[in-house]
Amino acid sequence: MKREAHGANGTFHNVAVYDVTLRDGAQQEGINLSVADKLAILPYIEAMGADYIEGGWPGAIPRDTEFFEALKENNPLTTAQLTAFGSTRKAGVRADEDPQIAALVSSGAQVLCLVAKSDIRHVEKALRTSGAENLAMVRDSVEYLRAQGRDVMIDVEHFFDGFRFDADYTTSVVEQAFKAGASWVVLCDTNGGSLPDDVERIVRELISRLHALGVSDPQLGIHCHDDGGCAVANTLAALKAGCRQIQGTINGYGERTGNSNLLTCIANIQLKTDFNAVTDEQLAGLSAVAYAVGEMTTVLPSKRAPYVGASAFAHKAGLHASAIRVDPDLYQHIDPNLVGNDTRMLVSDMAGRASVELKAREFGLDLSADKEVLTKITNRVKEAEAAGYTYDAADASFELLTREIMTGQPVKYFELESWSTNSATNRSDPTQTFAEATVKIHAGGRRLIRLGEGVGPVDALDEALRRALRKVYPLLDEFELVDFKVRILDTTRGTSAITRVMITIQDSAGQWSTVGVGDDVIEASWEALTEGYVYGLFRNGVEPQL
Repeated sequence: MKREAHGANGTFHNVAVYDVTLRDGAQQEGINLSVADKLAILPYIEAMGADYIEGGWPGAIPRDTEFFEALKENNPLTTAQLTAFGSTRKAGVRADEDPQIAALVSSGAQVLCLVAKSDIRHVEKALRTSGAENLAMVRDSVEYLRAQGRDVMIDVEHFFDGFRFDADYTTSVVEQAFKAGASWVVLCDTNGGSLPDDVERIVRELISRLHALGVSDPQLGIHCHDDGGCAVANTLAALKAGCRQIQGTINGYGERTGNSNLLTCIANIQLKTDFNAVTDEQLAGLSAVAYAVGEMTTVLPSKRAPYVGASAFAHKAGLHASAIRVDPDLYQHIDPNLVGNDTRMLVSDMAGRASVELKAREFGLDLSADKEVLTKITNRVKEAEAAGYTYDAADASFELLTREIMTGQPVKYFELESWSTNSATNRSDPTQTFAEATVKIHAGGRRLIRLGEGVGPVDALDEALRRALRKVYPLLDEFELVDFKVRILDTTRGTSAITRVMITIQDSAGQWSTVGVGDDVIEASWEALTEGYVYGLFRNGVEPQL
């Protein structure tokens, strides 16, 4: 059980958190989780504060069957309960003879969640059976699995659509589940098209109907999809109306537009309602969980994701920066540290001296007493952005610029003599082309000339520069280019348009981004690339050897 706490409006109520990332979330386009992936993600879901973690559908999906088998020998969960997902028995088949029901029992999971039809149209058209038989399928499945000593939940699929069409029948499915012994009935907005007011009204009406039918304390959950963009809002509306379990996925993963984002739901519940879903420690870990799971699924959270996104507390306007310097609460709805995030200042042509001062603090420079330097940096940023540069997503370039203005000297790890590129054709196969680049630099007391080859001129330049600097700065081998973006700034000028390139590099300690601008993509890429390597060496404390 979670702690009881007291807020401004009284005692907080416990809300059960049910995570479906490993099943519903894995149905997202572009996500393909192996058994090893799912096992690796489990501890992060528990760290988020999940009470229940749905592992998949054993018996229907071989990989999920294998997953549950693996957990029989080594289950890392200490507080969350593993749940197996399945369906009610088939029409015309006894529960004790249904192979899918048997697979659920064999999974070893103590908690089982069964999907059941609650919209009479789906019962008749999809299941091709009668309303009465569907009720029997719910009753028989719950009673049988309860007799096997399992805790059983029922997900009533298409609940809200079904209730709007035939409230009496949809209510009877929920009633049957509770009277057969289900511990929870979860109301599903399967098509994701409901609106918050409607969700709240229907949940309240359902509870009233259940009370009249003799179900005195219905334990209801809510499961929303985001097709109408209201999944989180609908979850909160259902909670307000009487649901006490929320379902969703980390980062809102899921097919189509995704499921309700559990991270957003948890933060909203914990910080803005009189309910209690997780501990303060779990709340503070939400951002770390978002990115850790994002790395394992290869689908990172949006930078603009509420609470945990990299831009969730990023400020660009100078007016905002001035106010935040006085009181951060003036332009932030919460303290970002509560969810493991942080305030970031974006430096752009909108910036004033306050923005520059706060941004400099992020990398350990206090410029509050040096108004002249602040003014120089601010003016330099405005001039550079007018020429096509942008620093709001290129923190490394901005820090190098700031340090150059402060000291009067650029951060330098080599002297450039020249660079050149050309494309060539493979003589043995004229259909294949490759690029060559030559770099001439001075570093480590020597003149270094190196040739690089690559799939394109920028790749070739990168290879030539690395080869030239590797012996002087072996740390470069740990740097990896992870992102490369090109933007043409004035498309009306055709091939003479100014080009901006953004490059992101990472090492074991993190990532950094730089920007370059030039008359062509190669010139802009060279600037961003060299700044990226210079900053990487600087942030690692490497001494220049010129």
